[in-house]
Amino acid sequence: GEISLIGTKIILVPYRKEHVPKYHEWMQDPFLQEMTASEPLTLEEEYLNQQSWYEDDTKCTFIILKKDNGMLVGDVNIFFNDSDDPNGTGELEVMIAESSCRGQGMGKEAVQLMMAYSLSTLKVRKYVVRISVKNVSSIQMFGGLGFQQVGDVNYFGEICMELVPDIIYRSTLKGIIYEIKDCPQ
Repeated sequence: GEISLIGTKIILVPYRKEHVPKYHEWMQDPFLQEMTASEPLTLEEEYLNQQSWYEDDTKCTFIILKKDNGMLVGDVNIFFNDSDDPNGTGELEVMIAESSCRGQGMGKEAVQLMMAYSLSTLKVRKYVVRISVKNVSSIQMFGGLGFQQVGDVNYFGEICMELVPDIIYRSTLKGIIYEIKDCPQ
């Protein structure tokens, strides 16, 4: 079954077909394309993407809703692409697409909810993020969460940051209060 994660400012819900038109609208924004290293897709391609992500066991994608009014504000993902470590390394991505909602801690809360959830249910041992060097706010946010840069800027103009949560960090994440609810089908 599907679940949603309910935090203090946001609710994370599974990325479903009905979210695609809004997601597609966001991804037409050149700023978001640059920050997420994404190419613009047709609406049809976005529907195909959503379907493939939904069915892919190596990806977990949630849409971020503002808790007080249900507004769609962005998305958060965790991918398991490391074939040497299929469940151990989770690559995180977060996007607050609605500019009016940036800088309010929603991205941070989305990442913390995803980490708390994935640590307890998916047994992740290490988190990785790849961020455009131009995306200073994202670099600062992940740095504030304890991620550290690994290596130099890559060919794509991205830095890689990693976090291996130790026992203290894990207990901090366990202290994040959130509720898990089953989604209506």
